[in-house]
Amino acid sequence: MKIAVAGTGYVGLSNAIILAQKNEVYALDLIPEKIDLINARKSPIVDAEISLYLETGKLNLKATLNDEEAYAGADFIIVATPTDYDAEKNHFNTSSVEQVVERITQIDPNAVIVIKSTVPVGYTETLCKQYPHASFLFSPEFLREGKALYDNLYPSRIVVGVPSQREELTEKAHVFARLLQDGAIKKEIPTLFLHATEAEAIKLFANTYLAMRVAFFNELDTYAEVRGLNTRSIIEGVCLDPRIGHHYNNPSFGYGGYCLPKDTKQLLANYHDVPNNIMGAIVEANRTRKEFITERILERLSVSMQKETGDSEEAAKGIVGIYRLTMKTNSDNFRQSSIQGVIRRLNEKGAKVLVYEPAAKEDSFFGNPVTKDLESFKRIADIVVANRISPELEDISEKVYTRDLYARD
Repeated sequence: MKIAVAGTGYVGLSNAIILAQKNEVYALDLIPEKIDLINARKSPIVDAEISLYLETGKLNLKATLNDEEAYAGADFIIVATPTDYDAEKNHFNTSSVEQVVERITQIDPNAVIVIKSTVPVGYTETLCKQYPHASFLFSPEFLREGKALYDNLYPSRIVVGVPSQREELTEKAHVFARLLQDGAIKKEIPTLFLHATEAEAIKLFANTYLAMRVAFFNELDTYAEVRGLNTRSIIEGVCLDPRIGHHYNNPSFGYGGYCLPKDTKQLLANYHDVPNNIMGAIVEANRTRKEFITERILERLSVSMQKETGDSEEAAKGIVGIYRLTMKTNSDNFRQSSIQGVIRRLNEKGAKVLVYEPAAKEDSFFGNPVTKDLESFKRIADIVVANRISPELEDISEKVYTRDLYARD
């Protein structure tokens, strides 16, 4: 079976590899460097499992810049292009999906188009109205950044949504689900077939629940910090309840990354005419956490400078070192990382900021200098702010500010 995948990010590339084990797969992207890396069996993204499978796996996979080569004659075409949240329009920017769909309908109108990009609730039905002769399915992804292929090899569930009044696509939905099952190592995978709009809602509600959990433990940590309590002791006592469990409970500077910030905002936007309290509170809680973290950093800076100079007013001359812009350990993703919100707030308050980011391509970030020299960074910074702790910082632990209690994401 021929399958095309538009987009070679975490979602697209992990799906391409899963399916290329037993099918002919074409991975399409607009960036020549990514195409060259994939064809050389090197991963363009940070994911150990993807790198391993590309280097050692027997894959019938070709990356290409040519959409006609990819789409023509394909049985299924997966759309996995980015859909960032547009704050001005108050919804996802789905233009990349629409551009791909338009080309597919021109090149191969008989292909079944499987949307895997995250979209607003009701979006697939809108596409069906715009392209009444095209065949659409919606199949959400539940992947962790840096572990995308692993999560496809051992999926928590497979969800495939069929648009209303397109019952003839039900069989195609089952075929597509079997393709994913065949590529997985895990057996007995819970598989759901439902309405496309319900499948879209599953994606947004799942990520918003995870964001709520992150926000909850962050607010627990805020309370403990203000009251002078031991956050870790409280978390461990709370999480011994099996209904709560020991997961997603490590405090941070806020939820961030590819999915949680944009998905929570999109779901809140979908609630515009539906009564709600929790959804809005989740988004607001993340802002509050970043503001609290910013204040604590400035307090620590003031104390540090007073110890060093004996003058608390010297804090204005202190340098806040930001250790990494990435969201998670072993990641190359800067997008919507919580530390960015903290940096903006520090800048608004006049703090001097120095960023250490070895993966940065520019020498400044939000107007702040960026260095790739870790030793000089540790020497220059008066305090070092780390969303996630690292062994690299052990020698300056006395001036590190972090809320990472478990040294994990």
